[in-house]
Amino acid sequence: MPLRSSLRLAAVFLVFLVPVTLPAQTAADPLHTASRQELDVIKVLLAQEAAWNKGDLTAFASGYKDSPDTLFIGHQVSRGYAGMVDQYKRDYPTRAAMGTLSFTDLEVHPLDENFAVCIGKYHLERGKKDGGNAGGIFSLVLEKTTDGWRIIVDHTTS
Repeated sequence: MPLRSSLRLAAVFLVFLVPVTLPAQTAADPLHTASRQELDVIKVLLAQEAAWNKGDLTAFASGYKDSPDTLFIGHQVSRGYAGMVDQYKRDYPTRAAMGTLSFTDLEVHPLDENFAVCIGKYHLERGKKDGGNAGGIFSLVLEKTTDGWRIIVDHTTS
């Protein structure tokens, strides 16, 4: 009888242990060494996040290419850098309305040496009277310019 009890205990242990350990053993390599291009693109978003959280819309907007061809796609399509900056100033007129921005789950997908796509999530933390919390996902197309990597297309959902 003690052997049978031990076997049952071992079987129960395996039933609970195997589902926990198998995914870790069979998962594709979860670690990824980022390329210089990927790191440079991520730096643009980290600089934007820091600028936003300081209340500096001008510095935040410098992550975008200053061009009439820059596109921002949200509830509508906005064309041009200047119009996009004006829209940000209208939508976020105060520091409280800006809240605190965080980006997560960033993935950079290089297309070639001059273009990359970055996807991720954003979260905006702010008080209810200032619009409440907001969040969503985004996809960005970035171009390597003489001024560094700049966003040329921003598609953001809310």
